[in-house]
Amino acid sequence: MERMTAAAYNDAQRVEGNKEDRRRVRGTQRTTTADGITHDSKTEAQRWEELKLLQASGAICGLRRQAPIPLIGRDGPIMTDSGKQQRVYRADFVYVDNALGVTVVEDRKGHETDKFKLVRSILAAQGIELLITRATPKGQ
Repeated sequence: MERMTAAAYNDAQRVEGNKEDRRRVRGTQRTTTADGITHDSKTEAQRWEELKLLQASGAICGLRRQAPIPLIGRDGPIMTDSGKQQRVYRADFVYVDNALGVTVVEDRKGHETDKFKLVRSILAAQGIELLITRATPKGQ
């Protein structure tokens, strides 16, 4: 087995034609909906369409996507590594449920990463509970 240095490995990852987006989780593919909005996954795009119908029917209002929520820890704002900006969580969807009269912060997940679990804990400490929705598997 051939060994390679870290620098050689990084160079190999930058090879022309290797355009894979490494931020994608478990092979999700960016998808564009009929109204021209690009979503991080097909299931997120599907949920957006469902929520638009709920808003049109009056069940929800104030629908927003990729809404930034500043992260705050015990000792104040949680900053980026450079210390120049506050870290934010971008909620997939935020809307008001008219029947309950509450603001809903929703995230569409296929798989929960360790990073997501940490952010969810930070938000819970801030008093923000996430509604996590999952796509139903085909055939169910």
